[in-house]
Amino acid sequence: MSLTRIVATIGPSSCDRATLMQLLDAGMSVARLNASHADLEWHAEAIRLIRSVAPEVPILMDIPGKKIRTTALAHEPSFEAGDTLVLTTDTSHDGRAKVPVSWAFLHERLSPGDTILADDGTLKFRVDSVTGRDIVCIAEVAGTLKSRKGINVPQVRLDMELVTERDHTMIAFARQHEIDFIGLSFVESAAHVRAFRTLCGADGPGIVAKIENAAGLANRDEVIDAADAIMIDRGDLSVETRLDTLALEQKRILLSARDHSKPVIVATEMLHSMITNPYPSKAEVSDITNAVLDGASATMLSGETAAGLFPLEAVRTMRAVADAAETYIYETGNAGPSDGQGPRGIPNAMRNAVALIATELPITKIVVVTLSGYAARVVASTRPKQPILAVTNDRRMARRFNLLAGTKGHFADVPFTKTSTDHITRCLEDVWRAGELQADDMILVTAVAYPRSGNRMNLVQTHVVADLIEALGWE
Repeated sequence: MSLTRIVATIGPSSCDRATLMQLLDAGMSVARLNASHADLEWHAEAIRLIRSVAPEVPILMDIPGKKIRTTALAHEPSFEAGDTLVLTTDTSHDGRAKVPVSWAFLHERLSPGDTILADDGTLKFRVDSVTGRDIVCIAEVAGTLKSRKGINVPQVRLDMELVTERDHTMIAFARQHEIDFIGLSFVESAAHVRAFRTLCGADGPGIVAKIENAAGLANRDEVIDAADAIMIDRGDLSVETRLDTLALEQKRILLSARDHSKPVIVATEMLHSMITNPYPSKAEVSDITNAVLDGASATMLSGETAAGLFPLEAVRTMRAVADAAETYIYETGNAGPSDGQGPRGIPNAMRNAVALIATELPITKIVVVTLSGYAARVVASTRPKQPILAVTNDRRMARRFNLLAGTKGHFADVPFTKTSTDHITRCLEDVWRAGELQADDMILVTAVAYPRSGNRMNLVQTHVVADLIEALGWE
């Protein structure tokens, strides 16, 4: 089993049965949908298709959140440096005379002289004047402003609401279709995550917090602690903060997330050249390699698989590069960064114990029996060379485990109990009968026993599967 997960964005280039099956075979671990593109009817059909092709693959849906975009444009204006372009919060326009944007209050926050960046900073405008709902801009570079492209005003305090009306609609849609994760844009605090968790409900999707601006960086640790996973969206992050420190911030986030046992997705332009070319650039290969070496749980493809000419080649390339980096990790013993300053106490001690046992004994597989997923995250954060089987009696949780490094989720129809460890033995039998374990496997088992003690991993065992088969009469 490969260590690094691959998140592939599904769009016009990949949303058909044959291509999805090919992407799955090539190494896609998570299917991503971007709700900022297309309508909910399209996304509902995409979800049905993904579930029919790969029911075990988790679906991550990015919702707009606080991200401002141009709307769908009938006309995408091109311009030269010095030309005038009018942005507007009046969404009745189609891009010919004025370009509408998605946030209704943007005109109230801007003043002459402010800078507006678009399309991950590739376009730059200076605000000349604001009249009513119209924002008159002067283009500072030539280009074309396209549909649904991001709009950033990094030097202006926008004071946007935490949860928009559209977010309520998106969360209801995600719950209805049993989406596994939502990607939350421009997360700035733990309170932001908690607001959406309340909206999602206890049985709703997990939250992938996207760190994309200065506030998110400043509150990095609390955001990581509150979220289920983190996405480093380097497009907006490079625009909202400093481009020259982007790689360093990525390393800091990865380090902190590992100490919190949270998975991290590294995203944006990882194989951007493969949108139009069948081969990657050398810099892109280095980018993926370094993300894996630095501890990324997953690397992500966006336009490469959603709208590119070579979606299958992009996944194959990312898989090959990540696998090569993983080989280096295990040859050198460098499993990624950790400053050893993670949370102290039982969780950190158990994490270290699991890592030591997996290294010192001839363990072939690690089995984690977990209800909440906590133990699976802890074990995955150590990046062992052995494949991890995360066993739960929650089907959705089993899918979510496939985002964790080197982890395969397994659903076992076994009632969990707080008063004995019988369910652990039954889960092991279920995994064996499913063909995931062989008689000659030496397994490391970890779980929560008697969870009144704080619902934290507190049990570690090693077994030869043949001994379990004989002792427990599985045959």
